[in-house]
Amino acid sequence: MPEKAYNKKLVRITTVPMALRYLLPGQMHFMSQNGFDVLMISADGKELPEVIRQEQCRHMIVPMTRQITVFRDLQCLIQLIRIFRKEKPDIVHTHTPKAGLLGMLAARVSGVKVRIHTVAGLPLMVEKGIKYQLLKFIEKLTCMSASQVWPNSNSLKEYMLEKKLCNPAKLHIIGKGSTNGINGNRFNSQVLDEKIIHAVKEQLQYSTQYKYLLCIGRLVADKGIVELVNVFVQLQRTDPALKLVLVGGYEPTLDPLPGKTMQEIEKNSGIIHIPWTDHVEYYMYLAHYFVFPSHREGFPNVLLQAGAMGLPVICSHITGNIDIITNNETGLIFGSGNEQQLLKMLQYAILHPQHLKSMAEKLQQEIKENYRQENIWQNILAAYKTLVN
Repeated sequence: MPEKAYNKKLVRITTVPMALRYLLPGQMHFMSQNGFDVLMISADGKELPEVIRQEQCRHMIVPMTRQITVFRDLQCLIQLIRIFRKEKPDIVHTHTPKAGLLGMLAARVSGVKVRIHTVAGLPLMVEKGIKYQLLKFIEKLTCMSASQVWPNSNSLKEYMLEKKLCNPAKLHIIGKGSTNGINGNRFNSQVLDEKIIHAVKEQLQYSTQYKYLLCIGRLVADKGIVELVNVFVQLQRTDPALKLVLVGGYEPTLDPLPGKTMQEIEKNSGIIHIPWTDHVEYYMYLAHYFVFPSHREGFPNVLLQAGAMGLPVICSHITGNIDIITNNETGLIFGSGNEQQLLKMLQYAILHPQHLKSMAEKLQQEIKENYRQENIWQNILAAYKTLVN
């Protein structure tokens, strides 16, 4: 039963409301039902009305951006300091890089004792030279300003230790990893709405004569989309009954795809682009394989979701992915950015559907046992209470 008389104040910050909507759904409402006075902070965005409706918590807009914008960042830092000095929170908990830097600095300056930053993937992992050094400095500054840092996977924690980004004593993992766990009431093929299944089939022009490869995420180079499209074109030459479904939007300002890749996505009749949807579970239900070629992750929710839906997984060998998937036991893993390995893995998967199905069943069971949303939330709640008492 919810605890009504705890009365500690929690501030939860993400850079943009999309993170509150898709990475942390339900978590703030759960904390408010268990005695915390919760304030959410993010930039403005189209997801905000739904976030406020779903979480039923207060929200304040601080116009943060995901880009490096020195003058605006300074303005946001000052705004956060003012908010913290007025609200006097017991805990400030940040998620996503820009929110982490500004939120942790502001919380430290404001004298907030419990300052938690969740690390769910590091942009510096795919950078080199000056940009790598700048991002490394920013990450170190964020960690220095935090009282605790929560990497959302063991492999990410190991990476942070290897690169000396954080004092080891500050690093803690919730359960076996994950930021928000998996909603088993949603990602369950037994509870899907037949009307939505029919609508998605119409959108895909679905036919049983095709095999559908599904990839969900931002359509950016960082997510491995260039390699995936190149490999799919090669597969098409020998297997015209394949379809590639890409669910996600372009990001032309932050990480644009090469023009050649974008042209292929738009003109290739075998590639179906869905700009975005709130019904990813329905695409997972209809797909034959889930392909996740990302170059960097923390602990990707989408792999948990695909696994919970019983969808066979082929993914890259990166932090986060390797915490969820064991190669040749619960899925197939290829070298990040390695098109030849990805090609071979997909060819194997298509030729051996029963082996992929048996691995998917094992993954589904592991996810049910280890990553139930309610358990993750209870672990976070217990950590909060320990820290403020």
